[in-house]
Amino acid sequence: MDALNFLLYPFLACLLLIGIHAYFGIHILQRGIIFVDLALAQFIGIGLALSFLLGGEQHLVLSLVFAMLGALILAFSKRAAKYVNIEAFIGVLYIFSVSAAILILDRSPHGLEEFKSIINGNIIWVTPGELLSTFIVYGLVGLLHFIFWKRFYALSYEGKGGFWLEFLFFASFAVVLVKSVKMAGVLQVFSFLVIPAMIGRLFTREPLKVLLVGWTLGVVVSIGGIFLSYKFDLPTAPVIVLSLSVIFFGFLAVRAWIRWKRESLEKAAS
Repeated sequence: MDALNFLLYPFLACLLLIGIHAYFGIHILQRGIIFVDLALAQFIGIGLALSFLLGGEQHLVLSLVFAMLGALILAFSKRAAKYVNIEAFIGVLYIFSVSAAILILDRSPHGLEEFKSIINGNIIWVTPGELLSTFIVYGLVGLLHFIFWKRFYALSYEGKGGFWLEFLFFASFAVVLVKSVKMAGVLQVFSFLVIPAMIGRLFTREPLKVLLVGWTLGVVVSIGGIFLSYKFDLPTAPVIVLSLSVIFFGFLAVRAWIRWKRESLEKAAS
């Protein structure tokens, strides 16, 4: 019973994470900017690195500053795409962010551990207070996207929308990442954003069905990953990320086999 009580909070945190990140993942995959989450999360990590260097009290303010700055940069990504490949643009933003964080943390007495905290997070030790504040933030962002869902849908699926709508989308995403990265780390956040939606898109392109597949898969993997990490004393985020990745490759192999089988039957029939 004590173990179940201890694991309840990390599991609830994963539910919150998968709930909102699977939704954003549908938009990100549709727009073809797969690594935007990784780049933006790591850019926010610069703010976290600075807060570690300065004592840790300013982590929320510094993270929000870098979140809004990152959202502003990404809002210009459509214009940048006229001159460079968009994924290359995002890649440069990512390696800049990693390099800046490493240089900052090099001046911190516990730089390596703090860098690992940004990458892996520490979701197993999440507190009820963190869960409540995360629920409020995610809820407000969810309400914003519910109100503007038609415009955000047109932005991602039809390419319709101006600069300020683009900024609003990335700013809301960045606010989510401020909470997510601090709680779960860059690795788990990226996996929850991309992998469940990718698995859903292997079998359907309807956004609602992809979202339902992502939510279901995320819940199941979170339960298994948290249990395994507790049972074998392993870092939680890498266990969940590895599990999601293995499941993705498994479903990809199944999808490829189904397609090969269908094409073989069609060829035999003709």
